[in-house]
Amino acid sequence: MPELDGFILAAGLGTRMGVLSRVLPKPAWTLNGHSLLALGAEAMRRSGLRALACNAHHLSERLQEVAEGLEICHEPELLGSSGGLSHALGRAIDPLAVWNGDALAEVPWAPFLAEHQDRGAELSWLLVPHLGGPWNPVWLDDRGRILPMGQVGLGPYHFTGASLWSARALSLLPKGASDTKTDILPHLAHHAGIVVEPFPWIEIGTPDQLIAAAALLAPSAEGRIPGCYVHPSAKPSGSLHHCILGPGARVRPDITDADALWYASEGQQVRLSLG
Repeated sequence: MPELDGFILAAGLGTRMGVLSRVLPKPAWTLNGHSLLALGAEAMRRSGLRALACNAHHLSERLQEVAEGLEICHEPELLGSSGGLSHALGRAIDPLAVWNGDALAEVPWAPFLAEHQDRGAELSWLLVPHLGGPWNPVWLDDRGRILPMGQVGLGPYHFTGASLWSARALSLLPKGASDTKTDILPHLAHHAGIVVEPFPWIEIGTPDQLIAAAALLAPSAEGRIPGCYVHPSAKPSGSLHHCILGPGARVRPDITDADALWYASEGQQVRLSLG
């Protein structure tokens, strides 16, 4: 099997997406007709990362349909925030570039890699100054190492979802599910939080974030109804507010609706509340 120089973590359950995850896994929702997964992969390719794979668990067959050339590693049992990287064992270049499948960004991979190598790090996270909001803060010690949960030092910073894993770090992955902070970092002598200036970065982890991303990035496609999201296979009509029209949705012209997900299932139109 070919070597991998990049991996996208895409196997989460998408719990924050609520009822949307009954229809599609989070990375399979689209903008301008391309899945979040494919858009993330294309951004990595623009940085010179060519041989890419991802893991898939929830509705993995739907993710396969929109992978656009990305290798899919099916994960029957969910392996946690880092366990999915076990699919790359024995195949990854050193270091392996890793990205989270629920965000879009033009990651500065080249300077990130250079700093990672200059520090002799075995695992690095790409951080930006924390700007507030719901994200868990990351703190560093005075050597730039990532501190364990509950410890406070330099920062706070926000983890962008980009990381670099050495062969040594990958070799520490236990069998089964694992978490980077609790299962990997304590066993590494050289890990780093590499801080850069904020760069364009959009997380798409909730229905509201999907609607906002569609309005910003796909105003003539998925965002063409103000305050709503329209899947490429949906045919909207009616008067809609804060609705998600999923795959195959057909809303009658006489319908007035708000705060709802519509999609097709087994030839029927299904409506679920977003609340």
